[in-house]
Amino acid sequence: MSILSFISNILSRKPLTCSVVIAAGGLSERCKGEDKLFSKINDKPVIAYSIEAFQNCELINDIVIVSRQEKIDEIAGICEKYKLRKVSKIVVGGGTRLDSVVNGVNTVSKKTKLIAIHDAARPCIDVGTIIKSVVLAEKYNAVAPAIAVTSTLKAVEDNVITKTVDREGLFEIQTPQVFRAEIIKSALSNAKKMSLDVTDDCMAVEQIGVPIHIVEGSRRNLKITVSEDLSIAEALLK
Repeated sequence: MSILSFISNILSRKPLTCSVVIAAGGLSERCKGEDKLFSKINDKPVIAYSIEAFQNCELINDIVIVSRQEKIDEIAGICEKYKLRKVSKIVVGGGTRLDSVVNGVNTVSKKTKLIAIHDAARPCIDVGTIIKSVVLAEKYNAVAPAIAVTSTLKAVEDNVITKTVDREGLFEIQTPQVFRAEIIKSALSNAKKMSLDVTDDCMAVEQIGVPIHIVEGSRRNLKITVSEDLSIAEALLK
């Protein structure tokens, strides 16, 4: 059965139960002091675009946002202004991304079968990628969108190239990453117990030996990291 046939088959059955945790607790340290999530693109905050994509996806039942304490009221105001009514909770993050995601995951409904985790700094995420990721997580238990690495990669020491790295089989992993609820909860608990420095949620799941399948991502789904990325996102969102 093709992926498209599988997706159509799943969508024709009873609705999936999927919650999304949107990680919005970062400090934007590489964005020249500008809080990238609240920067305006076409007069709308970056974070509003990220939430809106999940608001508009029929497979998402509810949205939990993890934020810094001082930004909770501002996010609540954005949700009210843009009628983002699937947002059920805005919770305070922790000292690390792992702590923040754990806080969010522990807040989702106990009835949810799938949990998606998305970086708020990816405002160009499209509903199609969300649907593919959620549906295939129903089949494979753990899924992440990815794009193949196309640039030449070099290993560097002390600003000197030491070798060329073979890019065959290398992929850039994006979000949302979607998992069976019991898998991601177990993985995050293990990561905290082992004090792992995880950079994404797949890394935590890898540590407990669960295979993660990739689904085709999008080169539009960039993560805003430096201030120049805002201009790129603005062009894409027009």
